[in-house]
Amino acid sequence: MSQLTVPPSLSQSFMAALRELDAAADDYVPQLIELILKLARQQRASDVHLVPAQDCMTMQWRIDGVLHSVAGFDPELSPRLVARLKVLAGLLTYRTDIPQEGRIARTATASGSGEGEVRVTTFPSLFGEKAAIRLFADTQHYQQLNDLGLPADIEQTLRNLLHATSGVVLLTGPSGSGKTTTVYACLRELVALFGQNRGLMTLEDPVEVVVPGVTQSQVRPQVGFDLATGLKSMMRQDPDVIMVGEIRDPETAECAFQAALTGHLVLTTFHAGSSVEAVTRLLDMGIEPYLIRSTLHAVVCQRLLRQACTGCTGAVENSTPKNLRESLDKAGPLADQTNDCSECGGLRYRGRFVTAELLDPNEPAIAAAIMQRVDSRQMQSIANDSGTVTLRQRIEDAVQSGLTHPEEMFRVLGRG
Repeated sequence: MSQLTVPPSLSQSFMAALRELDAAADDYVPQLIELILKLARQQRASDVHLVPAQDCMTMQWRIDGVLHSVAGFDPELSPRLVARLKVLAGLLTYRTDIPQEGRIARTATASGSGEGEVRVTTFPSLFGEKAAIRLFADTQHYQQLNDLGLPADIEQTLRNLLHATSGVVLLTGPSGSGKTTTVYACLRELVALFGQNRGLMTLEDPVEVVVPGVTQSQVRPQVGFDLATGLKSMMRQDPDVIMVGEIRDPETAECAFQAALTGHLVLTTFHAGSSVEAVTRLLDMGIEPYLIRSTLHAVVCQRLLRQACTGCTGAVENSTPKNLRESLDKAGPLADQTNDCSECGGLRYRGRFVTAELLDPNEPAIAAAIMQRVDSRQMQSIANDSGTVTLRQRIEDAVQSGLTHPEEMFRVLGRG
């Protein structure tokens, strides 16, 4: 992800609030952590990074997928801030030499900053511990598939596939593309559709959101309870639907597809740049073509894009695919285009939207390509000829309609 210069309004608003705290007070550090969490949520940040350096500790916020430097703190304050986070997350304050991970309960903070799940991870570095804080969205948002804003045809296909009694639905994309949000929405959809009439189980690392009506498990590799081992044992629990948090290795992939072959609906995520790349990577991992062909229902590859702020002065210029690069060149560096818009804080974007592509392995030409183990370039050409609407096409449509700026397409997809 890119790191951009923060608009003055964002940094200034934080520093103005910081000056109201009494640095000499005994509870200054707890108040500062409260302030950071509260203001980060108000600015819709998904992550807060506290990065130690020789001369200061830098605080960065990830807003709409992009990292911004917001403030710097005295290096002497660095260990105290991290220690406070450790206390809130139930971590070992005296261990600064190992990575740690924990969660802050909703009631652990004194103010409303504690609303929503908060995950804290620490990591030892040359100048002290780096802390990363993940601020999960309120679970009241994005409950069902129709809350996500997926393309209508893909949403309907996913909804239809949830009625299947076996097979694999694969959700792909890079980190931060919203795969986990989509798979949780699918689980809630299943609960709403079938209630207790279908056994729903998950195997996750970690469990990020609790879904009522679903038996959720978190792996513990340190005691031998990894994804592959857990999946084999889960098969004996008589589930109807299995959600595997992520396929990371050939053994887990093999277990997931075998589970689908034996009469289970499997929902899972996978890191891949496109739906076609996901299939070819599975083949490279040693999954037999017949197994993919007979069990894989659909591959959905998605991205989150920043939405152009409607409050900024001047409308987003519509662009055709032919002049997208020209529009990008005219736009210049994003860091030079900040403004004083009160709605977006000068970022030119406010909020994000999801778009996706869907590969149907049951299309005869695509099915034949899988059986023949063709490479990704050839399979992409076959998918295009079969009518697959690619991510690039959908994002170009979003740029043309003014939903986002031209440079956002290149930030997300690259310039290839």
